[in-house]
Amino acid sequence: MKRWVTLVGYLEGLSFLVLMFYAMPLKYIAGEPEMVTLFGSLHGGLFVAFIGLLLLGVGKHWNRTALLHGFIAAVVPAGPFLFEGMLSGGEYDL
Repeated sequence: MKRWVTLVGYLEGLSFLVLMFYAMPLKYIAGEPEMVTLFGSLHGGLFVAFIGLLLLGVGKHWNRTALLHGFIAAVVPAGPFLFEGMLSGGEYDL
């Protein structure tokens, strides 16, 4: 479970960075909104998958502190990267 959360978390964080620093400038500077549609949809799907993985792990692999930190990490920019560091650092005794 930890491996899936890490993978989806990295992909979700990367999609957010691509959305903010590649697609949004293309939309507002170059007037091409197609990339925002593509990467926005991708980021939204990965966000839902990340939340879904957190909810699947409740009671099996996650304590409440890890779950709360995972939810916060899902909405904070670069949060999934920090959350993965806490997971791999043994912060939660999973």
